Amino acid sequence: MAQLHPLTLDSVWLDKAKYDDAEQQYLCYLNRDQLAKAKASSQSTSLVDKIAQARQQIKNSLQSGDAVVKSGSSHDDAFQKKILQEHNDMKKTLQEVLAAMRKMETRLCELEKRCSAAVVPAAKVAPAQVANHVPAKKEAGGDDDDVDLFGSDDDEEANQAREERLKAYQEKKSKKPQVVAKSSIVLDVKPWDDETDMKAMEENVRVIHMDGLVWGASKLVPLAYGIKKLQIVCVVEDDKVSIDELQEKIEAIEDLVQSVDIAAFNKI
Repeated sequence: MAQLHPLTLDSVWLDKAKYDDAEQQYLCYLNRDQLAKAKASSQSTSLVDKIAQARQQIKNSLQSGDAVVKSGSSHDDAFQKKILQEHNDMKKTLQEVLAAMRKMETRLCELEKRCSAAVVPAAKVAPAQVANHVPAKKEAGGDDDDVDLFGSDDDEEANQAREERLKAYQEKKSKKPQVVAKSSIVLDVKPWDDETDMKAMEENVRVIHMDGLVWGASKLVPLAYGIKKLQIVCVVEDDKVSIDELQEKIEAIEDLVQSVDIAAFNKI
């Protein structure tokens, strides 16, 4: 018995897809004329559809444009009416202002005429009055020239009286007591520490004597941490006592005094 090919025993057709493709290509080849007509018709229908769509779009855009134009025209009409109304109002107001200005001009002209009519008579009368007064002045001048015979004696007497008054004033001024310029000073005398003898400090400060210096009241003022300062008042004559010199003399008490400050200074 002859041996069969292995493929004859296989129950599965593995190359069926290849045969189907070949069959499809063969059928297309046979019906190639009909396929060409179908493609042409499909292309023509698609082109017609596109043209129809374009026409519809143009129609829609034209309709929307007409609506916009109509609305815009109505808006423009309202705007034009408003501008016309404002123009008419401004024109009316300007006419009223011009009329008021004309009335004012006429009134001003009338007032100027009245004022000029009132000034003219006064201008006519003035020269006559001046003419009448001029001779009077000349006559008065002539009388003075005739009468002024002993004017020099009167001047001498007036000068003597003035000199006597000045002498009396100078004598009276010299007899008045001269005012001495004085100042009231409050000094802050600070110690080194809280163990400083404040009583001894005050005694040493009051021992300082200067011409024109008078010591006044004093008190102890607390500073901090139990330390107190001596606050003392003195009256000095400005011409005789130097404040700097007084401070130096107080600071010379080095064992008790750390520093001296001026708390208050008043002219008397």
